[in-house]
Amino acid sequence: MTIKVMIVDDSSVVRQVIQDLIEPCHDISVIATAPDPIFAMAKMRANWPDVIILDIEMPRMDGITFLRQIMAIRPTPVVICSSLAERSASVTMEALAAGAVGIITKPSLGIRDFLQDSSEDLIAAIRAASQARLRRSAAGGGGGSGSSGGDQVGNDVEKLLRADTSAGSKPDGARLSADAILDPPGYLDGLIPVTARIVAIGASTGGPQALEKVLSSVGEGSPGLVIVQHMPEKFTQSFAKRLNSLSTIQIKEAEHHDLVLPGRALVAPGGSHMMVRRDGVQYYVEVVSGPLVSRHKPSVDVLFRSVARAAGKNAVGIIMTGMGDDGARGLKEMRECGAATYAQDENSCVVYGMPKEAVLLGGVGDVVSLENISSLIDRYGY
Repeated sequence: MTIKVMIVDDSSVVRQVIQDLIEPCHDISVIATAPDPIFAMAKMRANWPDVIILDIEMPRMDGITFLRQIMAIRPTPVVICSSLAERSASVTMEALAAGAVGIITKPSLGIRDFLQDSSEDLIAAIRAASQARLRRSAAGGGGGSGSSGGDQVGNDVEKLLRADTSAGSKPDGARLSADAILDPPGYLDGLIPVTARIVAIGASTGGPQALEKVLSSVGEGSPGLVIVQHMPEKFTQSFAKRLNSLSTIQIKEAEHHDLVLPGRALVAPGGSHMMVRRDGVQYYVEVVSGPLVSRHKPSVDVLFRSVARAAGKNAVGIIMTGMGDDGARGLKEMRECGAATYAQDENSCVVYGMPKEAVLLGGVGDVVSLENISSLIDRYGY
């Protein structure tokens, strides 16, 4: 089935470039473009899209107001087309909370070249958004799940477009594993001293709202948490700040050599890998650059492998909603080193991709619903 896309952006350059990039894709069709939400609504009455690419700052009506109206009338996957500016990152968090399912980043200058360089990620974001299992928000009323073309609301983010497009960071045709960052852990059971538990979480599509639900319910006595959510640079800082405002534990974007402590969660910065290290019985993180791993930076595979190496049987691994297979191999390595490993169940996932791949690979010890993940984490605390 062809994915019907509408582009709503007040920049004619952005509309044209995105349309040109989509045109060669046989499974995606741009059915309409509009310079603002008012024009968009008129066109949507005649032909409703499967996915909407939406700017935030536009004349006559801003993108977030339009997004909320869509979710109240007929919930539809929306991918936000947002600037990399810090203010835009903060506003984009509002859009994700309102039900957007993805982010396309764009700079203030050089938009045409940037979007062309990011064409592969742009197409992946559209395809992923179209596959999201959407749930109704408070604006829409009700519950349950359904297809992207129905009347369910998106509970969030897709395979997000990386802000880091530096030379050499994305080899053509290459799909690097965690070997590009650090060696496999081996079997460490019995070689690691007993320490406090550490919980590692990986998420992608649907992750922001899922993590918000989990972390807003985790108790103050929770073990230290390290989290990879696929998200561009700058956006992770705003995301961590939002989570921190909703939680009783401290949540922050990770910085190099931050300590992993009970009652604290560290979110990997967009555009960097995060690895856990151990000094005696104390855990800390290293934030490093490097190539994309499993097509992502930060990569869940890198985090999970580092946790397997540093913590072994003292660790807990949780893989949550997301498209693709990032984290599946790393979770298996954690399990082989004695860690307790869990996957979010299919019914509560926006996209049952990453958890499914981890289950098929044999890296999952148990399956748990989204609503039970916070209590699961608390069980490993004090």
